[in-house]
Amino acid sequence: MNFERKHIISTKDFSRDEIDFILDRAARLEPYARKGMTVLNGRIVATLFYEPSTRTRLSFDTAVKRLGGTTIGFDSATSSSTVKGETLADTIRIIDSYADAIILRHPREGAARMASEISKVPVINAGDGAGHHPTQTLLDLYTMRKECKKPISDLNVAIVGDLKYGRTVHSLAYALSLYGAKLSFVSPEQLKMPASIINYLKRKGLSITETSSMQDVMASADVLYMTRIQKERFPDPAEYQKVAGTYRITPESLASIDGDTIVMHPLPRVDEIAPEVDATKHARYFQQSFYGVPVRMAVLSLVMGVDI
Repeated sequence: MNFERKHIISTKDFSRDEIDFILDRAARLEPYARKGMTVLNGRIVATLFYEPSTRTRLSFDTAVKRLGGTTIGFDSATSSSTVKGETLADTIRIIDSYADAIILRHPREGAARMASEISKVPVINAGDGAGHHPTQTLLDLYTMRKECKKPISDLNVAIVGDLKYGRTVHSLAYALSLYGAKLSFVSPEQLKMPASIINYLKRKGLSITETSSMQDVMASADVLYMTRIQKERFPDPAEYQKVAGTYRITPESLASIDGDTIVMHPLPRVDEIAPEVDATKHARYFQQSFYGVPVRMAVLSLVMGVDI
C-alpha cells in the first residue's frame, strides 16, 4: 500500500486493510523503538502543538529520532507567532517550506483537516479539539492486538467516561466499527457519545450498549477503556463539578472480572484509576503509552515514503 504524502487526519479516512498494514509495520519496527535506525537521516519533522501534551508530543519526537530524523516546532501557542496574530493557515504555509512532514495538535476541531488542504507536505493530526486523534487510535488498536487473547473483531470493548468531548474515544469508535467489535459506552447522561457517532455505528451494524453504570459492563468486557472527565472542555465549570469523579477503578472493583480483561487509558489519568491498579495483571496503560512509539514510527515512515 502506498501512504507516501498521505495526510493522517481521521480514522474514518482508512479501511481496515490500511489500518492492519500500519499495525503490521509497527510490529516490525517495535524492536527499533529503543535502539533506533537511520532511515529518516536528513529528514525534518515539525511538531506544532497549540495545546499541552506530554505523551503524544514526546512519543512523536521519540519516533522521529528513533528513525534517525530531527524535529523542529513548539509546544504551546504562546511560544508561536499566534501571540502576534498569525493565522494557522499562514503558519502551515511557512512551516511546510521548512519540514518534510507536520504534526499538528490544535484546540479547534477541524484544524488539522484545514491544514492538510493547505500544506504541501503530509499533515498528521495529533488531536483537534473534540474531533479526532487517529494515531492514538492506532496505538490503542495495536495494544488490543498485542495484549488481548482474542482478535479485535471478537472483543467486547467498554469505553468509560467523557464520551462527548473525548476525541480519543470518537476516533476509537470509528476504527472499531471496521472490525465489528462489540461496544459498550458508559458515561453520565450529559457526556454521552454524540448521536452522530451512535447513528454511524448502528448503520455499520455494530452491537452497542449505552449505560451510565460501569457495573453493567465490567463482567462482560474484554477491554475496559477508561478516560478522564476533561475539565478543559467544559464551557461551565459547575457542569464539570457535577460529573467529576463519577467512575473509578480500584483493585476491589476488578476482583470479580475475567482474568484476561485489560484496563487501558489514553492518559493522563486523574482519579479514575487508583494507583494500586498499576500492579494488577489487568493494567496495560503504561505499555499502551510505549506502543505509541513504534506505531508513530510506522506512520511517519509510511507518509514519508520510506521502505522498511
